[in-house]
Amino acid sequence: MTTMMTIADHAETMSALASKTAMHFFRGALGVEFKADESPVTQADRAVETEVRRYLKTHFPDHGILGEEHGLEDGKKDHMWVVDPIDGTRSFLSGHPLFGFLLVHLTDGKPDLGVICMPVLNEIFMGQKGKGATLNGQLVQTSGQTSLNDAILYINEGEKICRDHPVIFDRLLSIGQTRRFAYDCYPHALLAAGHVDVVIDYDLQPYDYLSVSAVVEAAGGVMTDWNGQALSMTSDGAVVSAANRELHAQVLKTLSAPSDGGSFQP
Repeated sequence: MTTMMTIADHAETMSALASKTAMHFFRGALGVEFKADESPVTQADRAVETEVRRYLKTHFPDHGILGEEHGLEDGKKDHMWVVDPIDGTRSFLSGHPLFGFLLVHLTDGKPDLGVICMPVLNEIFMGQKGKGATLNGQLVQTSGQTSLNDAILYINEGEKICRDHPVIFDRLLSIGQTRRFAYDCYPHALLAAGHVDVVIDYDLQPYDYLSVSAVVEAAGGVMTDWNGQALSMTSDGAVVSAANRELHAQVLKTLSAPSDGGSFQP
């Protein structure tokens, strides 16, 4: 039987492999295609996922795999790995260094180990249920900030939130002491390390948020959907990460406050 320590070691090895493969393509000549939803995919995305799947099939042949580029294999398994080979393909293809590799292990559908790997920065954030979160092996934890008025807030996918939920978007612009617009996984990693207090994110898929939630929660934070429901494979993709429960409750109140546009509905 594979122990969690063994799984953690393998997760770190896969992160190193993914980083090496991604960096082989980064800022080089890329073949870029666009999916039906107009999101881009590159040779690098496919190469990284192929490398990770090969590793998983060798070392965990009885585990299921869900990957962004190659779909689901053996989805009814009690043990499942979910892979996002390059989180932030638009960042990657434009030469921006804040793309990541995301990996999560699920037992009976629930995350128990997650990785946020930043290849260019040489950073690996890992969260294990009941064991805390680390950055390159050193323990990290979320901030003690409990006042939303004083919080550092990141808004991911701001243009999509503005388009679909303009009232909520306007409301987000009035909260927090410092606000930044961003994309992809790194703001959540910064939250896990205590540098950021709140991250609002939108239009995500399970391979985008499950690994991130494992890291954030292992670091002492809270990550749910916009209605405060626990994240799962079937969540709607609108998520909020907060440093602690007090801050999380204040953010949910902001998202659901009555207004002319109404509260958030997925």
